[in-house]
Amino acid sequence: MELLRKDKLVKLKKKNKGNKKLILAVDKLILDIEKANWKNSVDIKLTRPDADKIHSDGFYFFNLNIHRTMILIVFDEEEAIIIWAGSHKEYDNLFKGNKRTIRKWLRNQKLI
Repeated sequence: MELLRKDKLVKLKKKNKGNKKLILAVDKLILDIEKANWKNSVDIKLTRPDADKIHSDGFYFFNLNIHRTMILIVFDEEEAIIIWAGSHKEYDNLFKGNKRTIRKWLRNQKLI
């Protein structure tokens, strides 16, 4: 699967270069996605039990140590796009941990 917008994860790694656990978690996520042949959310959960489907259009959050990243997975085109990445605190401040707020954010970003 092709992973687009990896720059967001590279930026997260640079910002947290002393956090070895985060860097390893980011590298593992990238590797898992790039070698994936996912066809549905069940496939994703088998590889990444930390995946949380947050919208029916293929948006997922993944846990990365104490950080989170939102990824759009387009199964038909076999690509994944990094939409957002940040700390869990930034996630809580922005998304409030609820799907309604996430949907509103996605609409405001013109992603849905």
